[in-house]
Amino acid sequence: MDLKILLPFGVFAENADILRVVADTTDGSYCLLPHRLDCVAALVPGILTYETKDRVTVYVGIDQGVLVKAGAQVTVSVRRAIGGADLEQLKDAVERDFLKLDEQERNVRTAVAKMESGLMERLAEFEHDR
Repeated sequence: MDLKILLPFGVFAENADILRVVADTTDGSYCLLPHRLDCVAALVPGILTYETKDRVTVYVGIDQGVLVKAGAQVTVSVRRAIGGADLEQLKDAVERDFLKLDEQERNVRTAVAKMESGLMERLAEFEHDR
């Protein structure tokens, strides 16, 4: 298989002759092998693992995104990615950077939703007063 990991601003990694890819999705962990049926999966922050034809295992910390397998091409599109050899440090980086940021994004979305709700209430009051 050929693997391409895309970021919003460019290509993070591109590798040919990959034996397997393991990724965490919203439905659990998936292992993609060369003859698996084509699929699309929503990725969650975690560790993406792939094995090269030389039997070298590579670990990449990824943020949420999408994985698409079409034939022999596996494309992973994520917001952020971190490469590294030490699995424990990678796990810590994902938890510290990606999951923490997701919490901040939830807080911002909640604040924006409250502002929108308040605006809608005031518009309704204004319409009622006319």
